[in-house]
Amino acid sequence: MIKVEDIHVYIGDSYILQGVSLVVNPGEIVCLLGRNGAGKTTTMRSIMGYTPPARGTIEFDEMEITRKPVYETVRYGIGYVPEDRRIFPDLTVEENLEVAELPGHAGRRSYTREFIFDTFPMLKPLRSRQGGALSGGEQQMLAIARALMGNPKLLLLDEPCEGLAPVIVDELGVVISELKKEMPILMTEQNAHFAFGIADRGYVIDKGRVCYEGCIQELTCNKEIQDRYLAV
Repeated sequence: MIKVEDIHVYIGDSYILQGVSLVVNPGEIVCLLGRNGAGKTTTMRSIMGYTPPARGTIEFDEMEITRKPVYETVRYGIGYVPEDRRIFPDLTVEENLEVAELPGHAGRRSYTREFIFDTFPMLKPLRSRQGGALSGGEQQMLAIARALMGNPKLLLLDEPCEGLAPVIVDELGVVISELKKEMPILMTEQNAHFAFGIADRGYVIDKGRVCYEGCIQELTCNKEIQDRYLAV
């Protein structure tokens, strides 16, 4: 579904991504793991078009999207949930969903507000509440729901568990696992135990380079990689 090939990204004078490559296939959840500052968020932003690579290529659904503007990337079918959620605090839950709504893609399910409220039942009684009045967990669910209103073919989740209570993290894991039935997911996460529980494959990134890749079972058993790069 998406192929990132040897991308190099500079932000100012800083050399952030130094040849990152990864692949997400249909029907799988892939996690990108690493410590703070390793390059996880920059990888996501490069795919979306916020920080285009100076070198390398990004292909989505057999089409090159390297250095495409963000609005085109979204229309092609990539949904993005940023680390800080970026919901509109002065808009209601329903209005947050409405502003993100895009037409569906041929041959795929269309995400309507009614479907969203069935998928995220906690949001239904809050549909008239302003986004800024929601709890952290409710805001995260709204951020994912809003991304789905764009009818994506691929979903990017940047640190979805950050700052959430354990019970909300468990609920989020169920939601993400269900979404895998609809579309592949690329997820960055510092909570390695959470990622190990739902992902199919994993990449470990450190100082802008991928230093490990493999199926999640291999990564779970590789204590050397965990101790060196993940501090699990």
